[in-house]
Amino acid sequence: MSIKKHILRRFLPFALVPPCMLFVIGMTAQAKNGEQADVQVKTELRKPHVVHRQNLRPIVYEGSGSVRRASLQTDQDDIIIRRPADADESQSPALKAVLRSEVAFVQDLKSASVLYDKNSDEVRPIASISKLMTALVVAEAKQPMDEILQIADADVDRLRHSRSRLRVGTELSRADMMHLALMSSENRAAHALGRYYPGGMPAFVRAMNDKARALGMRSTHFVEPTGLSSDNVSSPRDLVKLLKAVNHQPIIHRYTTDDRYQVAVGKGRTLVYNNTNRLVKNSDWNIRISKTGFINEAGECLVMLTRINNRDVAIVLLNSSGHYSRIGDAVRIRNLVENNGGRIVAML
Repeated sequence: MSIKKHILRRFLPFALVPPCMLFVIGMTAQAKNGEQADVQVKTELRKPHVVHRQNLRPIVYEGSGSVRRASLQTDQDDIIIRRPADADESQSPALKAVLRSEVAFVQDLKSASVLYDKNSDEVRPIASISKLMTALVVAEAKQPMDEILQIADADVDRLRHSRSRLRVGTELSRADMMHLALMSSENRAAHALGRYYPGGMPAFVRAMNDKARALGMRSTHFVEPTGLSSDNVSSPRDLVKLLKAVNHQPIIHRYTTDDRYQVAVGKGRTLVYNNTNRLVKNSDWNIRISKTGFINEAGECLVMLTRINNRDVAIVLLNSSGHYSRIGDAVRIRNLVENNGGRIVAML
C-alpha cells in the first residue's frame, strides 16, 4: 500500500496535466472565437449601407418649364415633380438688378414707401452732392441773383487740384455761378457762392449745417460748399430729405435739369457747359432734381428726384464703380419700380 501511495503522489500531477491543458486550450479557443465574432460584428457595423437606387429615365421638361416629369423604371405611373422655374424666371426682379453702387435707396415721396434699400443707414462722403445744400442756402438767403461775383485765388482747389475753366478774375452773376455749380459741378463757382455769403465762408458752412439740422438730417455734416472734402458726409435717408427740400426751389429744379448752358466770361470769350447727368437729355425721363458727384473716397454718386409711374420718386446712389455705372443703376432701378407696380423690390 505504501508503494502505491508513493507512486500516486509521484505521477498524479503528470496525469492531471492533459485535462488542465485541454481546459486552458478550450478557454483560449473560446476567447479567440469570441474576439473573432466581435471583430466580425464591428466590421459589419462599419460597413456602409448601400442603397441600390432604381435608375431614372431621362428628364423631360414640359410646357413653360414650370414642372418636370421624372419616371422610375417600374410599372408605376410617372411622378410629377415641381421645380423652380428657369434661372431668369426663378429670380425676383430685385435679384436681377445687380447694382454697381454700394449704397442705393429709392423712396416714393408721397407715400414714404421704401422701394429699394441697400445700406441706406451708412454715412458716406457725398462729394458734389453737397452743392445741393450750397444752392439751398443761397436761394433761401434771398441774395440778389444778378449781383456780380468774381472768382478769386481763394476759390482755387488746393486740396485735389481739380481743373476749372473759370480763371481767377472771371466775373459772373450769382445766378450763373449757381447754374454752373449745379449743372456742371463747377467747384470754383460753388466756392465763390459761399465766400460771398454774409459773414464769409465760416458763416456759410455754419448755415449749411444749421439747415441740415432743421431738415432732420442727423447724419449729415459739411465743412465746405464744394464737396471736395471727404468730411462732407451724409446718409441716403438724409439725402432724400435734402431732395425734398430743394424740390421747393424752382431755380434749383431748373439749373440741375438744364442740359446745356453758355456763359460769357469777358473779352468776347464764351464757355459752353453740359450737365454731368446725361439722363436729363433723355426724353424718357422726367427728372425734377439731379446732382452727380465724385471724389475717390465717395466714388461715383448720383441723386435724383424723378417721376416714375406718375409718382415722385427719390433715387440715391453712392459709391458706384465705373464712370457710367451710376447711370446704369438708375436705369435698372427705374425698370424695377415700373415692373413691380410700386411694391418693394429689394431690402438688402
